[in-house]
Amino acid sequence: MKNKLKVLRAERDWSQADLAKRLNVSRQTVNAIETGKYDPSLPLAFKLARLFGAPIESIFEDK
Repeated sequence: MKNKLKVLRAERDWSQADLAKRLNVSRQTVNAIETGKYDPSLPLAFKLARLFGAPIESIFEDK
C-alpha cells in the first residue's frame, strides 16, 4: 500500500521517532509503514488520520 506518511511527517518537521511517540508505536513500525513493508492496522490508520487531520484515503492508497 502506498502512503504519504513521510511527506506529512516532513511537513511538520517530525522525525520517525517523534511520530512513533505520538502514535505509541516503535520507530521501526513507522519506518516499515513508510517504506511499504507493513500495512498498518485499521485502528493505527485511524490514529494517523486523526493525528494529521486528514481522511485515511488521502494518506493511504492501493498500489
